[in-house]
Amino acid sequence: MTSPESALADVTLIIPTKNEATSIGDVLESAMSRASETIVVDGHSTDRTIEIARAAGARVILDSGRGKGNGLRAAIGEASHDIIVFMDADGSHDPNDIPRLVTHLKEYDLDLVIGSRIKGGSDEWSGSFGRFVRMMGSHAVLIAINYRWGIRLTDCQNGFRAIRTAVARSIGLRENGFAIEQEMVMRTAIHGFRIGEIGCHEFERKSGSSKLNLLSVWPDILRTFLVLSLTKNRTTSTNATVGTG
Repeated sequence: MTSPESALADVTLIIPTKNEATSIGDVLESAMSRASETIVVDGHSTDRTIEIARAAGARVILDSGRGKGNGLRAAIGEASHDIIVFMDADGSHDPNDIPRLVTHLKEYDLDLVIGSRIKGGSDEWSGSFGRFVRMMGSHAVLIAINYRWGIRLTDCQNGFRAIRTAVARSIGLRENGFAIEQEMVMRTAIHGFRIGEIGCHEFERKSGSSKLNLLSVWPDILRTFLVLSLTKNRTTSTNATVGTG
């Protein structure tokens, strides 16, 4: 069994930010010890996000201003270690789950492991009609993805996940916006890499409001699914495996 300490020795933590000054300091304080390298990829914040991140010891890079996906793709190219863990800057993810994601990836010989909010619970999917619509839309897309690639995931859009760096660089990610998480799952399956998940709880963001705008995001999500669902698999089988955790 892989120990938590050895699991983190080859991990780059990537955190996308944009005007998260009220939460990024606490997130970095609790998360940086769980990775060998921490990259904050910033979307040109106008508050103290960059200053706080640098003071905490994180490496800060700027995206080209085209969205979250663009920033994540830039950070993937800068990662120095074999495994990348993505997490959000708003305090909704538990840094204690980082070694769980990485250990699960290694022990089950997986290429991508998603933190499932269905298995772990989410405080962000209840409390308003907009959140309900977001949850139902996510489930609808998930069902279509599972059917198309013969996998059995319970969550495909949570930004909290671990992926092998070589895989992230080889699958040809293109999305600039929030559809990047869904695209990552589909392209991983298209290339025949192995996908798993563990339960991770999603908490309420510590402050501010989500940058996700449903009206602007869902067209991208649907477009991405339609385009990639018509893409021929690179292997005869996706070899996708869902572990438990």
